[in-house]
Amino acid sequence: MSLHPQIIGSVPEETARVARAAFPKGNLYLQIRQELGTIYEDSYFADLFPKVGQPAEAPWRLVLVCIVQFLEGLSDRQAAEAVRSRIDLKYLLGLELTDPGFDFSVLSEFRVRLLTHEAGDQLLDRLLAYFKERGWLKERGRQRTDSTHVLAAIRLLNRLECLGETMRAALNSLATVAPDWLRAWVPAEWFDRYSVRIEEYRLPKGEAERKRYAEQIGADGSLLLTRVYDETAPAWLREVPAVQILRQTWVHQFCVEGGQVRLRSKDDLPPASLRQDSPYDPEAHYGNKRTTTWTGYKVHLTETCDEEQMHLITHVETTYAPVPDTEMTAPIHEALTENHLSPSDHLVDAGYVDADVLLTSQLKQQIRLVGPVRGDVHWQAREAKGYDISCVTMDWEQRTVTCPQGCHSSKWAYARNENGRETIQVRFRHSDCTPCPSRSLCTKAKKDPRELTLRPREEHLALQTARREQQTEAFKEEYAKRAGIEGTISQAVRAFELRRSRYLGRAKTHLQHLFTAIAINLVRFDAWLNEVPHAKTRTSRFAALAVANGH
Repeated sequence: MSLHPQIIGSVPEETARVARAAFPKGNLYLQIRQELGTIYEDSYFADLFPKVGQPAEAPWRLVLVCIVQFLEGLSDRQAAEAVRSRIDLKYLLGLELTDPGFDFSVLSEFRVRLLTHEAGDQLLDRLLAYFKERGWLKERGRQRTDSTHVLAAIRLLNRLECLGETMRAALNSLATVAPDWLRAWVPAEWFDRYSVRIEEYRLPKGEAERKRYAEQIGADGSLLLTRVYDETAPAWLREVPAVQILRQTWVHQFCVEGGQVRLRSKDDLPPASLRQDSPYDPEAHYGNKRTTTWTGYKVHLTETCDEEQMHLITHVETTYAPVPDTEMTAPIHEALTENHLSPSDHLVDAGYVDADVLLTSQLKQQIRLVGPVRGDVHWQAREAKGYDISCVTMDWEQRTVTCPQGCHSSKWAYARNENGRETIQVRFRHSDCTPCPSRSLCTKAKKDPRELTLRPREEHLALQTARREQQTEAFKEEYAKRAGIEGTISQAVRAFELRRSRYLGRAKTHLQHLFTAIAINLVRFDAWLNEVPHAKTRTSRFAALAVANGH
């Protein structure tokens, strides 16, 4: 299919007349078309299509149909049928009332083109640029960010089910691409063992029996890999994705002892965040955040939150589940700055804040990061009974630290911690610490003197300043405005099904999140035009009763 230039004109007269008569009180899609036009143009997608061949469906229409899917939770078939049968969508897409629409498979092909050319982010960027052109979105305001977990579109498997399904997936793939090669040597008992889905109720119940069954699967998988990597086998078989997943899973789950394939003990497994939990979506990993655990991904949403403006989602980031929030602060700032949407104040929770992020965001992007930093975790600060790091005096020029008793450190050495970050190791003298009457307030070590681990000067000062500021009432009042992003996530989860991925793989899941963000922005645009006020944080009846009683 090729992209032939098409003229994007007005809505056909008959379609407009019938739509206005059918929706005299207004309609979301009529409002979008009247106020925003088509939003997208075919020229934006020229790189996605060849210049010769059968003409494609107009890309600007396909984008709008994809957005409608996430506005209403429609499948591809349902969306195609809606375009054929609904007057409001005919109006949105500028179609004649008699237009037959298109085959639903076009939507899947279009998404593949967006992914192949990494054009998904441009869809949200274009909408935001349109809002900027109209003066509805401005740079250097206040924005806020939070993340939530996303469940992968896979069946949750226990360890034994995952091993069996990984083997079965590899056999199914090889039976599809190389049936003759597989048929020539496959053991007959494998047809009984792997022809149907591996499910818990079919598996052995005792621990010893389950281990033997797992090691039988391990031996079968090792034989399959030996055959695939044999020099007589076609080399391209090794590149089959399911075979690669099988190989990596077997390295994680099995070892060879005395020529026998053995199941690894739980203590010998790699971290859960690195293991693959399903052969059907190898990018979906185990994640946990406080008491929540899941298998899938994580999505970060950033939105504007100025009082008198539309609250628009300005950035979407989809990551693997184990990626900590603090690693995403800098990429989010860079993306917002590149799109000329950087905020002056960025409200985030503690997961996004660290000393180096506080410093670099202010220096590189002139973004003031507003969020609680983690407190001092040492016992002196936790118990409030000793001399914590705020009680000592730093002389950065002389590279010394003075304790509350007036003793100077004897060691000041630069080092790197396990994460590769630069630190400063400080140590005091035995002769000063051992006889000190306040020793119990500094260290619980029986013989060794007090030791400190410091961050570089700028990071240390930024961290201490942030810890002092977050105790003030002014900070607490400002930070309270961050809570609105939780309402946005609730809206995305409850009204737009953000919590569960429709597709397999991080790239496709990210595309889903982008279309969801666009859909939310359009709903908010419609509410803003209709002067619907921003929602307020809800108070339960019982909490309201407590306030009324003066509690």
